Amino acid sequence: MNFTKFVSVVFVAALAAGCASVGNEQLRNETESSIQGKIVEGKTTKSQVRATFGSPLKTTFTDGGLEVATYEFTNVSADAISYIPIVNMFGASASGKKKELVVLFDKSGVVQRYSMSESDVKQKTGLFNN
Repeated sequence: MNFTKFVSVVFVAALAAGCASVGNEQLRNETESSIQGKIVEGKTTKSQVRATFGSPLKTTFTDGGLEVATYEFTNVSADAISYIPIVNMFGASASGKKKELVVLFDKSGVVQRYSMSESDVKQKTGLFNN
């Protein structure tokens, strides 16, 4: 294998290794608008939400006993600095998007309110962690 092909293979492998996703895959392609078509306050039930999005990452309860289900999905990719030889030995960084869906159910298991948000995230390690 000649040097150019070897460098190309290593570069493609590094790019593939530089991506990571964590959380509920069902949220990967969801947006605030698409969620509006799937969850209707006062109509959608807990079983319908779970059929669509699966089990939540976290379930808590309000002081009044209402259930709050939280779904999350984070997708990050390594930043260019992470691919620089020698420099990447001292630290790395990655950036991407985090999506969070929070659903509040009333005592009969019907969606009372919900919120979908998407935010930018950045992860840094080593010397870049400042």
